Amino acid sequence: MAQSEDLVDALKRELRRRGITYADIAGELDLSESSVKRMFASRQFSLQRFEKVCDLVDLELGDLAMLADERRRDVEQLTKEQEKMLVDDPKLLLVAFLLLNHWTVEKITESYDIDELEAVRLLARLDRLKIIDLLPGNRVRMRLSRTFSWRSNGPIQQLFETQVQSEFFHSRFRGSGELRLVLTGMLSEQSIGLLHQRMQRVAAEFEHFVSEDRKSITTERLGTTLIMAIRPWALSMFETYRRH
Repeated sequence: MAQSEDLVDALKRELRRRGITYADIAGELDLSESSVKRMFASRQFSLQRFEKVCDLVDLELGDLAMLADERRRDVEQLTKEQEKMLVDDPKLLLVAFLLLNHWTVEKITESYDIDELEAVRLLARLDRLKIIDLLPGNRVRMRLSRTFSWRSNGPIQQLFETQVQSEFFHSRFRGSGELRLVLTGMLSEQSIGLLHQRMQRVAAEFEHFVSEDRKSITTERLGTTLIMAIRPWALSMFETYRRH
């Protein structure tokens, strides 16, 4: 019931955002405006009517479900203690990462050395950490928002700097799907600021593709990492000759 109510609430938000009124919906469904108001107030729709209203905002049910899911995600950042619990248990961190990438529990147990009992234990811990909501039937609802970020210099970032970073760059970047660009030049602060903005747009586009590829059942999704880095910097051996 709660999930259907979330869908109706998400639909109402989209209708308001696009300026579509109850009168517009009444005309589309051949109902009185008061009937439409009661329908939304009670959240009682036939599937056919619900789909017709979705058509008004040009949304599939799957799109609406993702909008509702985004609304429920309210955790912007974990505490240092929460991050440390993830780092201290590699399997817990693995399951959290896979769930963030929309893996099902069944696929996790099928693909990794984690049986169902252990998976339930790990899910329960993630629920207590407020990373997920554990629902009946071992279904999972993510709590981390799309704007979620790891703590600056926190346990996860330290793990990245000590282990993940070195493993990631231990490659010649010549394989399928790999690309490395290293550019150097003298830039003004204004140009650096503009590049920061464009890098943020690339990051937003990356998130868009992640969301779009969730809809595809046939496409095999590959774990993909994109790192963009920019900073005023000079090689340390050169810096020894700098005049101060």
